[in-house]
Amino acid sequence: DPRSRSIGTKCLMARRLIESGVRFVQVYSDGEWDAHSNLVENHTLHAGEVDRPIAGLLTDLKQTGMLDDTLVVWHSEFGRMPISQRGLGRDHNPHAMTAWMAGAGIQGGQSIGATDEFGYKAAERVMTYHDLHATMLHLLGMDHKRLTYFFNGRHMRLTDVHGEPIPELIS
Repeated sequence: DPRSRSIGTKCLMARRLIESGVRFVQVYSDGEWDAHSNLVENHTLHAGEVDRPIAGLLTDLKQTGMLDDTLVVWHSEFGRMPISQRGLGRDHNPHAMTAWMAGAGIQGGQSIGATDEFGYKAAERVMTYHDLHATMLHLLGMDHKRLTYFFNGRHMRLTDVHGEPIPELIS
């Protein structure tokens, strides 16, 4: 499918890098998902570009056994507001968003947390970026609390000084 050629090529490259032992691979979508003016057209286009390649990557990693040791994370920089902008798009929502994870021992098939009835803010089982990062580090075999160092008069670490691994994902 020509629509998914670019991301498909990136997913294939990611698979080959993982197979050769590269420990961290990041794949970016080509699309501009920032849909302030035409959410339906924008997201339909970009979902069509990424859906099959991501499914193919996950299927391939599972079939080859590499998904057991590979953490796959799909995440954006923010969510979308539940209200429209002039009836066409949606503004950024820093109060609620979605991420999904697979592989590396993740206990799959779960939906953890929920927004309020309007989709405006996280309301049930609220998690922070620090929790997500602590979980990712845990799944990669690192204790985020042991990565603490003293800098400029303050204790620092990759998760700032917050965050706990999400127990539903790592049990």
